[in-house]
Amino acid sequence: MKRTIAIAAALLVMLWLGATPALAQHGQSGGHPGGGPGGAGMPGAAGGMGGGAGAAGSAHGTMGNPGGRGYGGGNHSASSSPTTVLSHNSKLNDKLSSKLQSQGLLPNGTDLKTTCGGFKNLGQCIAAIHVSHNRNISFDCLKADMTGTAPAAGTTCPAGTGSKKLSLGKSIQTLDPQANAKTEARTAGKQADADIQDSEAESGSGT
Repeated sequence: MKRTIAIAAALLVMLWLGATPALAQHGQSGGHPGGGPGGAGMPGAAGGMGGGAGAAGSAHGTMGNPGGRGYGGGNHSASSSPTTVLSHNSKLNDKLSSKLQSQGLLPNGTDLKTTCGGFKNLGQCIAAIHVSHNRNISFDCLKADMTGTAPAAGTTCPAGTGSKKLSLGKSIQTLDPQANAKTEARTAGKQADADIQDSEAESGSGT
């Protein structure tokens, strides 16, 4: 009797030891919460991609300026300097220059690469061009404040212009205290987004 009980106990132990690895393997492959392959790590990666797109898409918002793609978003217009973007894409440069000139925002023959030199991204520059037109503010003064550089020679700007780098909204507030800086920045951001997106589509260089 004792021998039978001992044999039965040994069989139970062997069965338990054989089942334990299988249960452990099932817990790793089927549960996913541990962040292993196919688990939480994958949603985390997807979330990271989505977060990146959101940060970029608020374009045109990463600088504290309301608006769309021009301030922080979009593709190259958010991460590269205007000179880099326009130098590598002559079609976009031509289309955007033509569009701005047709709206009376740029004089004919203006070199947009030179005009936008020093700005953080293309959308920021185009928005400043719109603000200059919308509020009759000197573009050179806006550019000086937004790039933190001295105004162009011969430009008359308030004392201290260009002494430090400011957002578009802060620049508007400084140069045109009567304006609703937040609203003007948002409006110009939307106008810049539309100009860039239309020009990208026409030049075949959209996202």
